[in-house]
Amino acid sequence: MKNAIWLLPDMDSTGNWYKPGQVSLEKDLILPYVPNVDLCDAKCSLESELKRKTLLFFRGRLKRNAGGKIRAKLMAELSGADGVVIEEGTAGEGGKEAAQRGMRKSIFCLSPAGDTPSSARLFDAIVSGCIPVIVSDELELPFEGILDYRKIALFVSSSDATQPGWLLTFLKSISPAQTKEMRRNLAKYSRHFVYSSPAQLLGPEDLVWRMMAGKLMNIKLHTRRLQRVVRESRRLCTCDCKRANFTGP
Repeated sequence: MKNAIWLLPDMDSTGNWYKPGQVSLEKDLILPYVPNVDLCDAKCSLESELKRKTLLFFRGRLKRNAGGKIRAKLMAELSGADGVVIEEGTAGEGGKEAAQRGMRKSIFCLSPAGDTPSSARLFDAIVSGCIPVIVSDELELPFEGILDYRKIALFVSSSDATQPGWLLTFLKSISPAQTKEMRRNLAKYSRHFVYSSPAQLLGPEDLVWRMMAGKLMNIKLHTRRLQRVVRESRRLCTCDCKRANFTGP
């Protein structure tokens, strides 16, 4: 199955979830999580503009497995800080309402790695009009060949984010004009992450097929190159010619 095009919620390159060579950006597609909160449309975005008094918001599981160690460090660093709201997440309708309310009252929403590099919080923040602050060094994003995430999110390295006081100082340095522009872009980008039936133009279903077309062209390129190369010609290594997986002492 490793030669199939996989549709993935995550591409964990650490080896915790997939075997080496099993998945790759060259052939596979990353899909966004289904948002767990309601879309904050243009009317909601306008109404929430003056209500966004919280600097940084996070609601979710505070303790994760090995892949989420950075989350515990961030919580320890940020808990109790002025302008920061950190809450333990809960399941069910009450948890959804609390997360939605908190995101719509905040300027920035923290999106740290979970058990894997990605987190559903990222997509909740996007559709809530809350600027994601992504702290996940190995993260791969859906539709990145089409979308420029720098217009809607801030990317921070784990080493910077866990330095005492660094993250809040950085966020406070972002100008109101920049945050306003990013929120305006969030309103435009949100439709790319809201699944619907029937599928909408430039919705996630549409973008999957657009990305798929690009993947198929890339696969055909490599297939045809391999079919016509002659002996002693220089070749680029693909996942098929890498060292096979094995189990040993």
